[in-house]
Parts: sequence; C-alpha cells; structure tokens
Amino acid sequence: MARKCQLTGKQANNAFAVSHSHRRTKKLQEANLQWKRVWWSEGNRWVRLRLSTKAIKTLEKKGLQAMAKEAEINLNKL
Repeated sequence: MARKCQLTGKQANNAFAVSHSHRRTKKLQEANLQWKRVWWSEGNRWVRLRLSTKAIKTLEKKGLQAMAKEAEINLNKL
C-alpha cells in the first residue's frame, strides 16, 4: 500500500533541504500518517484506515460517512 491518506489523498512532497551555505539537496517530506480504527455507526462496525493527522481532526468534525462520500470510498470493502 502506498503512503497515502485514504480519505484526503495526502502523500509525500518533493522538496529541498537548504544548508547554511545555501547548498540544496533533495529530500522527501512524508505525510504524517497513522493507522486509526474508527467506529462506523451506519455499518455498525470498526473500520481500520490509514489517515493523516489532519484527516483525523476533520473526521471528528464531519464524521466518517460524510468524508468517505467526498473521497468516493466504499466502506463496506474495507
């Protein structure tokens, strides 16, 4: 599985690490992903998702069903 948030689609970003002498080397900025077990009340079961920390905060506000509908994810298959 790719390092990608299942609800928001966040993934790694290419960037430069800039030293004091301004020498630039490439680096990869990974998304802060966590495995999270979320209660899905409509399906009456737990769903295990790989989410970014930003998505976890948004999930508490919007709810799992609304975010899954926006991301076009079928929770029955997870």
